[in-house]
Amino acid sequence: MVFTLTSNDFKDGDVLPDAQVQAKGNTSPHLAWSGAPEGTKSFAVTLYDPDAPTGSGFWHWTVANIPADVSEIPAGGPVPLGAVEGRTDYGSPGFGGAAPPPGHGPHRYIFTVFAVDTETLDVTPDNSGAVFGFNLCFHTLARASITATYENRG
Repeated sequence: MVFTLTSNDFKDGDVLPDAQVQAKGNTSPHLAWSGAPEGTKSFAVTLYDPDAPTGSGFWHWTVANIPADVSEIPAGGPVPLGAVEGRTDYGSPGFGGAAPPPGHGPHRYIFTVFAVDTETLDVTPDNSGAVFGFNLCFHTLARASITATYENRG
């Protein structure tokens, strides 16, 4: 079975809907996954913009410790009981919608679900995307992604 990620709100390669743009809705999208490998004990979800003009991209959402019996997050949340949302690069935990600088061109928004080999990662709401990523590096069994684009034409 192949590990996959889908959304009712957009398909891989689509333009990100206004609901997921910070100034227009700032709502997390519906995400659903299937085909997790044997040994999966929890899931994590991230949203990352590699095109942000920071030199290190931009973390828009990090969620870890999603129980293994959960296979989707509804649009707008909430995240499942027991899950931990980390600090975005906006400075606070939770979902932070797309907001590329005007005229900077299209940005890619990569939504990724990770199948994790432990029930809990050692992360807190104060941790950055880099800390979530570091922990995921050592505990990921599989990952699946979908990417949408968005451009702020000003």
